[in-house]
Amino acid sequence: MKINLHIDHVLLDGIDIKPGEQHSVKAALEAELSRLLTEHGALVPEFTQNLAVPRITSESIQLSGDNNPMQIGKQIAQSVYGGISRE
Repeated sequence: MKINLHIDHVLLDGIDIKPGEQHSVKAALEAELSRLLTEHGALVPEFTQNLAVPRITSESIQLSGDNNPMQIGKQIAQSVYGGISRE
């Protein structure tokens, strides 16, 4: 199955990400979400259709004190995947 996923924007409320770290967060989010979709698949039925979804609900993430941009991106991806998967 081929999956095309476009995320218009991600709202990060209460997370301080420096402008220079935004690319790292995005890259980590993309890599982790790709990994999860490749390894686990299991999308809920409405996400297997050719459609646009205005928003998904996902769980909050828990950050460590250092706010590592790669870890933030990975956690966001895991949360997004939780909102679109059956797991």
